[in-house]
Amino acid sequence: MLNKLKFEGYCVEFFRSNILLIGLAVGSGFMLLLPMFKKSAGGVPNISAAEAVTLINRSNAFVLDVRDDAEFASGHIAEATHIPLANLVERIGELKKYQNKTILVNCQRGMRSAKACDILRKAEFAQVNNLHGGLNAWVEAKLPIVTNSAVKKVAASKKAAKQTVVESSAENGVV
Repeated sequence: MLNKLKFEGYCVEFFRSNILLIGLAVGSGFMLLLPMFKKSAGGVPNISAAEAVTLINRSNAFVLDVRDDAEFASGHIAEATHIPLANLVERIGELKKYQNKTILVNCQRGMRSAKACDILRKAEFAQVNNLHGGLNAWVEAKLPIVTNSAVKKVAASKKAAKQTVVESSAENGVV
């Protein structure tokens, strides 16, 4: 009995003298486990930019950008469909054809897209993924973005090239 009391006394003394280190160890352990809990918040996987590229290339994922108009115009993922988060509920009918397809949702930092993912899951979309970190993470990974001015330039250059082909065909007597 005396040994048990001695041991308890040593334990209490140990905890008193090392409370800060014990708190630091517990806090560090919690911080290490936190990303695991956030990984699939709400049943929707948060995926990295690299995983998103794989998803787009292998699964031909539909990319949905839920940022506002000005943000979308400043740059977006190629072939992304733009529906601002504020309009998503009323425009969800436009997305029904993608209900059983893989969808990648993005915004600027990943917060609005998480809300959009919740809306899509409630509307029974099966394969919804959130781009963790949003377009900021995409750009940080040095992945390409498209601006509306670049899209217009490409369209204009294609039109000019087509016009040149038509003109040269006409000059050569080919109709």
